[in-house]
Amino acid sequence: MADRLNGTRILILETREEAQFSKLLAEQGAEVVQCPMFTIHDAPDPAPVEAWVRRAIDRPFDDLVLMTGEGLRRIMTLAVARGLDQALVAALAKSRKFTRGPKPGKALREIGLEAQQTTEKPTSEGVIEMLGRLDLKGRRLGLQLYPDKDHSALTGALAAQGAEVDTVLPYVYDSKAADANIVTAIDDMAEGRIDCIALTNLGQVRRLIEAAKAHGIEAKLRAGLERTLIASVGPAVSGELVAHGLRTDISPPEDAFFMRPLISAMAAALAERKPVATR
Repeated sequence: MADRLNGTRILILETREEAQFSKLLAEQGAEVVQCPMFTIHDAPDPAPVEAWVRRAIDRPFDDLVLMTGEGLRRIMTLAVARGLDQALVAALAKSRKFTRGPKPGKALREIGLEAQQTTEKPTSEGVIEMLGRLDLKGRRLGLQLYPDKDHSALTGALAAQGAEVDTVLPYVYDSKAADANIVTAIDDMAEGRIDCIALTNLGQVRRLIEAAKAHGIEAKLRAGLERTLIASVGPAVSGELVAHGLRTDISPPEDAFFMRPLISAMAAALAERKPVATR
């Protein structure tokens, strides 16, 4: 069903995999307004990441928990640079592998491995719930983290189950350079030039709020969001919106927290609303 979004202007906040999201929206006829929010860089000090890789090779983890696909790809990039990639893949093959949602699972398949289990909910709480059913006492558990998130609840829950948790943070966000893009996007929403803002990870919500506060335009952001439909890919994003006193207008059906179901939900909601292009 092509052209379901004809005449609509959709704002997306670019992070990791939004290039594919943009393509899917454009295929449905949307005018995609892209707002780069930050760039991703390798961890400024690669030594802790390399040390984690070498520990994983020397003594393969009993369990491996991957929070993001980006994290595994960054780890593999470093491993390739150090000539450790084949040894690392062989070591990870020996571990039980758990992923937070489908993206880390896709990254695993890229290196010929499969996750034994994926969270029903792609959130840290979902990971805690999934692993809470297992006996982790005395097991060495490798945990890949991601930036701008307090992971103490997750690491604390795993430690409380008796796991020996070995964490790695393989990348960082650089958000400063993107502030001008965010200010422009806020202006567009406030002026009614956007039909819908589509949010695919909770970091986007935080960045919007942080940038608006930094530039003294939080009131303008909230006014813009009042006149713009807010689409959320799933419960993690919706929960973050609620935490900031914001709402979710559009979300995919339960357990379909992916881009295509989100686009279908957006098309259905926008069909009932006159797009800005024709106002």
